[in-house]
Amino acid sequence: MRTVELVCSVELETEVRAAWERLAAAGLPSLARNHHPTNRPHLTLAAVDDFPPGAEHRLAEVFDSALPVPVTLDRVVVLDGSAPLVWLIRPTPPLTALHAAVWDVLAEAEGQRPWHAPDAWVPHLSLALRFRDADLRRARAVAGGQRPTGVFVAARSYDGTDRTVTPLTRARQGGPLRLDLK
Repeated sequence: MRTVELVCSVELETEVRAAWERLAAAGLPSLARNHHPTNRPHLTLAAVDDFPPGAEHRLAEVFDSALPVPVTLDRVVVLDGSAPLVWLIRPTPPLTALHAAVWDVLAEAEGQRPWHAPDAWVPHLSLALRFRDADLRRARAVAGGQRPTGVFVAARSYDGTDRTVTPLTRARQGGPLRLDLK
C-alpha cells in the first residue's frame, strides 16, 4: 500500500505531539507510544495499492504548486465509535482542491481506499488508534479544547510494504528523494 500524506509545520506538529503525550500520560491510548521513525502527525489524502507510472512526478508538481496550505483543527472525535481518536480538520477550498487534484492523479491506481475518496473523506490528524468511544469525554479534556491553526508544508508517501517514506515534493536537483527510515 502507498499513501499520499500532508505533513505539518514544526509548530503544528509540536501541538499534535503534545496532545499525544498528554493522552499517554493520562493512561489513554496514544500515538506517542508508536516509536517507528516514520510516525509523525499527517493528513492522509489517499491510499492505493501502488502508484501508476509517473504518479510520483505528477504528485510532486501538484504539491510544489499548492503548498503550503493553512489548516485549522476542529473537534476531537472517535471515528466509527471504536476506531481512531482524531482531531478533525476544517476543510477549506484550498485543501479540498488539493485533495481532488491528488485523486485526479491517482484515478488509474489499483486498490483505491474508498474512505479517502472526495465524497467520503473525513480530514483529520490521528491521536490514537483503536480508541473506545466511552473514553471520548476524558480524551477531549486531556487533549485540550483549543482549535490550533497551522500549515501543511510538505507531502510524502508511506510504503506499507517496506515501511519507508518518500517525499512527494521536488528535491533541488531533480526528482523526489527516497528516505529509508526502518
